[in-house]
Amino acid sequence: MELIRDFQFLRPLWLLVLPLLWGLSIWLARRRTGQGNWGQIIDAELLPALQLDSGSQRKSLAPWPWLALAWTLAVLALAGPSWERAPSVAYRGNNAWLLVLDLSPSMMAADLTPNRITRARYALDDLLNAAQDARVGLVAFSDEPYTVTPLTDDVATIRALLPPLSPDIMPSAGDNLAPALEQAGTLIQQGGGKDAQVVVLTDGFSDPAAAFAAARKLQSQHITVNVVGIGTRTGAPLSQAGGGFAQNAKGQLNLARLDVERLQQLAASGGGRYADLSQLPSLIGDLQASADRTSQAREEKDIRVEHRLDGGIWLLPLLLVATALLARRGWL
Repeated sequence: MELIRDFQFLRPLWLLVLPLLWGLSIWLARRRTGQGNWGQIIDAELLPALQLDSGSQRKSLAPWPWLALAWTLAVLALAGPSWERAPSVAYRGNNAWLLVLDLSPSMMAADLTPNRITRARYALDDLLNAAQDARVGLVAFSDEPYTVTPLTDDVATIRALLPPLSPDIMPSAGDNLAPALEQAGTLIQQGGGKDAQVVVLTDGFSDPAAAFAAARKLQSQHITVNVVGIGTRTGAPLSQAGGGFAQNAKGQLNLARLDVERLQQLAASGGGRYADLSQLPSLIGDLQASADRTSQAREEKDIRVEHRLDGGIWLLPLLLVATALLARRGWL
């Protein structure tokens, strides 16, 4: 009885179609006599001799009840019968992760296999896999910042955009991080993100004073700046556009070394933490823990809503059986 009291149709207007379909079935059944359409072109005296089945057999196998049943099941499924409710939390997570990727020429250094930019893209993929309920945005920078995607929950689209990201696609070379951090803050404000985390993947930057100031400004806006170092302390030679490696005035190779101390200072300025690639899983765990604490605080308010489940899908097997019976040879 409780099931009957809780039963309802989610889209009841579809039920208005049923009388029309039933009337159409009755009209077709009366119009298609036992002799079928052949009765319109063959004399009544000759038709019984030409038929393979008797009239009683064809009458017993009339398809019209099955056609009416199939139409009825289809309409009932479209009407959305519902007898169950499912509770859900009445809010959606508003955590934001803004990823900032360094695309300066030094990211092509091969001190990491196969090179730094490839390993950075792998790290981005790990971050995207861990994003879960957080919205994610991506900014790439060289001398200027470029928005790859604003804050979005469509992680698959961001992942599809990762393979082409390389220093080769940048219109000009450079390594200015401060404008990229400012762009990250703007995207977070435009997206309405709260409890935001900025994750910078870089091997260094050429504007430390401005970058530290930008990180402190983000922290004052309750946006945490974390840093992932891409590269090694020993470094690797920088390649030249025409081939070979870049050299200084003394003829020595220019090595792109990872300045860990500067990156740690950047993370401290932004109130976050520094991690190299080996420590990335730990950083991801911290990001997820921060998002979980926020979600738990909201769930403690116990604000929930209920939505009804559409049970029309359970009528589809019966509809398929009725449709299969209509395909019986000789009925239509």
